[in-house]
Amino acid sequence: MRIAVGSDHAGFPLKQHIATYLSEQGHAVTDLGTHSEESVDYPDYAAKVARAVAGGVAERGIMVCGSGAGACVAANKVDGVRAMVAHDTYTAHQGVEHDDVNVLCLGARVVGSAVAEELVDAFLGAEFTNEERHLRRLNKVIALESD
Repeated sequence: MRIAVGSDHAGFPLKQHIATYLSEQGHAVTDLGTHSEESVDYPDYAAKVARAVAGGVAERGIMVCGSGAGACVAANKVDGVRAMVAHDTYTAHQGVEHDDVNVLCLGARVVGSAVAEELVDAFLGAEFTNEERHLRRLNKVIALESD
């Protein structure tokens, strides 16, 4: 799978770990930065990840900041992106299965590397169900982008 990864300074070490983990599993990883722990603004990197997913450069995105919350807010501003914060495996797969989430946001100050690997596996292993009730709800979410 083609996966775009990004982070701010707080998420940099965990992003590095996740990028290596994904590459070792055979995924094509595009690292959109940041590339150090020097202070940066999370919206800049969340936008890069979100635009890569919305533009078809990546099939899914993973963004890491301190809590995951700010990155999620920023990524969701890009049309075509449905981002979520997940700190448990149920949410990580259920968001994809029911809501067709395409960007996972993680909090590096909330989860460690072992839990992050489990979350990434759950997120990437899930597929949208295409059930009528989920399609109906997804279409309502997509319609909000044009309001």
